[in-house]
Amino acid sequence: MSIYEILDKIIDSKNATVGGGAASAMAGALAAGLTGMVLRISIGKGLDMADELYLSLAEESDSIAEKLKQGAVNDEKAFLKIKDAFALPKSNEDEKSIRRAAIEEAAQGAADVPLQNGLLAIRISEITKEIDGRYNGAASSDFECARMLLKTAVIGCALNIEANLPLIKSRETSECLAEASASLKRAVQ
Repeated sequence: MSIYEILDKIIDSKNATVGGGAASAMAGALAAGLTGMVLRISIGKGLDMADELYLSLAEESDSIAEKLKQGAVNDEKAFLKIKDAFALPKSNEDEKSIRRAAIEEAAQGAADVPLQNGLLAIRISEITKEIDGRYNGAASSDFECARMLLKTAVIGCALNIEANLPLIKSRETSECLAEASASLKRAVQ
């Protein structure tokens, strides 16, 4: 599945398989792309950082943008695993046990995807903090747009982790993921 298909599904209000998790990853990818662009147009301007550092951070931003694009695709795949787990038969205790285990496993995967996407978005946020006031001023609107998208991306990822917690019966796993979600939110406050 391509990122463009995911984007079309996010925009299609009749489609319920792609939602906030994929949208959050896309917001992070957009922010990473904008951050990379701001870094690249700061090269050769005699600013406060070495051109090699601008380039290195731009390349890292580009790499993260690609990972977040894939993260949007992975988010849909994770949701579909939950949907498939709920569709398993439950006519006897053995089937119910298998179904519960499949739901738990799928929910853990569906919480891990936005966690990984959120961590990637936080890295871009760290880069924006590092270059704040040290980039080509002609790109200030792009820089601010990236920062707003990052906040949306990280909080959206945290909310998608939390959305899966009721399906996770393992207390230890659920508490660990809840703390990870809170940590993501704190990182952008």
